[in-house]
Amino acid sequence: MPSCTIAAQPHFLLRTRQRQDGSRYQAHLGRRSSPAGLHHRRWLDRLRRALREDLLVLHYQPIVSIENSEISHYEALVRLADQPDGSLLAPGNFIPTAERYGLVAQLDRLVIAKAIAELARHQADARHTAVSIAVNLSALSITDPGMLTHIRRELARWGVDPRALVLEVTETAAIREMDRAKAFCHNVRALGCAVALDDFGAGFGSFHYLKHLPFDYLKIDGDFIQNLTGSAKDQLVVKALVALARGMGKQTIAEYVTSAETLALLGDYGVDYAQGFQIGAPAPLEMFALAA
Repeated sequence: MPSCTIAAQPHFLLRTRQRQDGSRYQAHLGRRSSPAGLHHRRWLDRLRRALREDLLVLHYQPIVSIENSEISHYEALVRLADQPDGSLLAPGNFIPTAERYGLVAQLDRLVIAKAIAELARHQADARHTAVSIAVNLSALSITDPGMLTHIRRELARWGVDPRALVLEVTETAAIREMDRAKAFCHNVRALGCAVALDDFGAGFGSFHYLKHLPFDYLKIDGDFIQNLTGSAKDQLVVKALVALARGMGKQTIAEYVTSAETLALLGDYGVDYAQGFQIGAPAPLEMFALAA
């Protein structure tokens, strides 16, 4: 993967992220008069307006090599920009509504298109070093027959090298539709994109999913990272996952790295990359380019 160098920026705001795995999607609308129903209806109106008026923006979180502190790639994280004061809302506010009303696949397509356009803009500026961007996909998108066509079309439209795009697939999304997930991962890798297995270890099906899905990166679930320095059990799990990934010729990424002590321990265990507050929180891509 192409990389560029940047100093860690712990002063960034801590990220908040809701996974777009589609696991709570419901086909029915529920009772609109209930408090929960009214809450979702209000968010549904805001989300539809955001999709219609292009009020969703992407921020990017760096994923760095623990060995040399160089950025491997960035993860794209969506934000809602419809506040009167200009503040941005994290996805935990609106992803549940997108899942409930079947808008998450449309949201995924928008994020893919914006991320690829960002890659094109970045590559067109001679001042910038080439970068790669990762996008997390929901279960609905992985099983969407048109998603691969959408990715291929956007890459061609902007003239972006497919190797600059990483598609993240969560365990929950993959286990629900293993055959389709396997075909999707195979096809995007054949296109030239990389695949990351996200939130690995979060469920009972982890090793089944590891066995059957073609991938490039294994992202260790944050539950094993957040208390790593004080949990012998988490340490055993992380060391085992690193050994497993290495045995398969794959690279590992640790999420939710929030301290220098955790980062050092991950390095001792042989984890390849780190992501989290200690490295830098989500921000516009140009902020990282300016800091490089």
